Amino acid sequence: MLRGIPPILSPELMAVLMRMGHGDDLVLADGNFPAEAVGRRVVRADGHGVVPLLEAVLRFFPLDTFVEHPARVMRPVDPHAPEPAIWSDFRRAMAASESRPVPLLPVERFEFYELARSAYAVVATGETAVYANLILKKGVVAPG
Repeated sequence: MLRGIPPILSPELMAVLMRMGHGDDLVLADGNFPAEAVGRRVVRADGHGVVPLLEAVLRFFPLDTFVEHPARVMRPVDPHAPEPAIWSDFRRAMAASESRPVPLLPVERFEFYELARSAYAVVATGETAVYANLILKKGVVAPG
């Protein structure tokens, strides 16, 4: 064990985060997401929800400030469906980490799958909330 690393972050996930570069995408996927079918690299985080994992990842993972939308979510298929409640938790966690509001860009389901195919890694969680899939674009760690 190491000091300061949340136990929810596995050694495999920490290695992935450290290997990622500026502009690489990380998918945090709910339990229904076809992670193994679309992911080049899949990290299992069974038994964990997306929000606690997001909060832990954001301690080490800066969001890209050079793009308009560093955070994308899968838009519900039903255009009349209300916004998934978990999205407000995503916004809260990112705002706390980044010290600024971070808007979510809703992406059509199959487009989201295509984006996930090109992501650096997909983290497969046990999240039971629907539409709890999030793509984060990694930024740079500023000096200082």
